[in-house]
Amino acid sequence: MRSEADLRHLRRAVELAALGGAAVSPNPRVGAVLVAGGEVVGEGYHRALGEPHAEVEAIRSAGRRSLVGATLYVSLEPCCHHGRTPPCTDAILAAGIRRVVVASDDPSAHANGRGLGILRDEGVAVDVADGELAQQARLLNQPFRKHARSGRPWVIFKAAMSLDGKVATRSGDSRWISGAASRELVHRWRAESDAVAVGIGTVTADDPQLSARVGGSDSDLLAERQPRRVVFDSLARLAAGARLLDDVESLPLTVVTSRAAPRPALDALRARGVGVICATGENEQARVRSALDQLGAEGITSLLLEGGPRLAGVFLDVREIDEVRLFIAPVLLGGRGARAPLEGEGVETVTEALRAQTLECEQLGEDLLLRARLREW
Repeated sequence: MRSEADLRHLRRAVELAALGGAAVSPNPRVGAVLVAGGEVVGEGYHRALGEPHAEVEAIRSAGRRSLVGATLYVSLEPCCHHGRTPPCTDAILAAGIRRVVVASDDPSAHANGRGLGILRDEGVAVDVADGELAQQARLLNQPFRKHARSGRPWVIFKAAMSLDGKVATRSGDSRWISGAASRELVHRWRAESDAVAVGIGTVTADDPQLSARVGGSDSDLLAERQPRRVVFDSLARLAAGARLLDDVESLPLTVVTSRAAPRPALDALRARGVGVICATGENEQARVRSALDQLGAEGITSLLLEGGPRLAGVFLDVREIDEVRLFIAPVLLGGRGARAPLEGEGVETVTEALRAQTLECEQLGEDLLLRARLREW
């Protein structure tokens, strides 16, 4: 960065990018600011999938103002390929913009510096940020970045537990450990995610709908954006009367099975309109990786993992949990048979543990919410 003005405008571009929200998925969230003659003449952000990108929005917002020699501040490297919209590099060059300041790179195969190279070849000065502001821009697009680099979705593990670390009593009862405010927030998270996943044990015990509802669990009002609902069910045991099957036409449902699933059960699921993914591999760990690869190939960039403990433990074993969000309720359950949030194989020693890179805590009604980011992509 060359000046405080550069930092100020680029910070505003990152703020604008955050306004895009989940509606842009699987695209990244991007914001842009145009400066000409020392004045901000245009702003924009990517609002939704298929709509103009941030750079084009900023150029359009400048109206008839000449942009020859202007500087564009953008939170992500401009695209240079034809997708749902034309390349932003073409729009930048056509507008006569002569300098572009970028907060973060685009790691996807069709970008990865190509856009910046095209601009430099055409005589546009390009500056790339580093430090804290660059990290903020990267963190804003972790689902996009993980998907671009690995082909798999960003996984958030969510659980509600007691003060003594239990997610259900010894009889299996878990409704409700967390309070109403916490449960309402979970429904907002669902609406922000491309998919929400549980294991067949959770479906059998709780018969959930896994929809995103405005106002939380007690509301009948569906959120405008709904996640794909995913059930890990290796033997296709999903009951014909499960509530998940009531609204498959409007709320997509995918069941992840294995090669051991009986064909009649698979045919019955497909006949109800359920998508079926056959996860391959010799064990649960391999099948989770296979399922994430296939979900990622279908455009799922973010997945909210809601349990149960067995499935979550397998995700942890294969190091596919990227973020943890834990509600801690002011109750004690006790009991040797009460379940912890994570099972699986676990690690042999503490030195092998997966450690959080960041940890945040906030009060939410009577509960505490802990957020931990385990990695950065």
